Amino acid sequence: MSFRTSSVRFARPAILIAVLLNGCAAMGPRLGFAPPAANPLYVASHNENAVWEATVDVLHEFHFDIARENRLSHVIETAYLTGSGVLEPWHSDSVGLENRLESTLQSIRRRVIVNVIPDERGQGFLVSVEAFKELEDLDGLAANSAGASTFNENEPLRRDLNPVVGQTAASGWLPQGRDLALESAILTRMQQVYTSR
Repeated sequence: MSFRTSSVRFARPAILIAVLLNGCAAMGPRLGFAPPAANPLYVASHNENAVWEATVDVLHEFHFDIARENRLSHVIETAYLTGSGVLEPWHSDSVGLENRLESTLQSIRRRVIVNVIPDERGQGFLVSVEAFKELEDLDGLAANSAGASTFNENEPLRRDLNPVVGQTAASGWLPQGRDLALESAILTRMQQVYTSR
């Protein structure tokens, strides 16, 4: 085999991997070419229901489930969402290649808190977004063994329907601060939705 044939043979997979990684970096929310929105975002509207429902719709676009809505406190909180990795380009919670690689190699979860506050003049709303990221921290090794679910021939049959034990201790989560890239992506998408209605 000549040098040229072997270099072409190894160059093709390298080019394919580079194209895939570049495509994953470009994936995520459909931001278009709009500049990132300010936080809080001012929405000129008299219809609180329309602003509230549009906000919930955008959170659903990012695959977040709503954990709590309180219109009197003007707060929408999402449940935790496990960070999407490189092989999940249809999820938009991991913004950018760096966050996708981190979510691929580590257990990451995120949640979002949105405040929809009427302005003082009653002419619109201030929508602020806070996205929090946490990293899983196991106390020890996860002791998952199939040995307890197998049957020994020298013992009588026991009817234990839950023989497989999970990890020895509950998972801990280390706060990693706010995810500014996700906040910017959500606010930009909200700005697009508010202006189109």
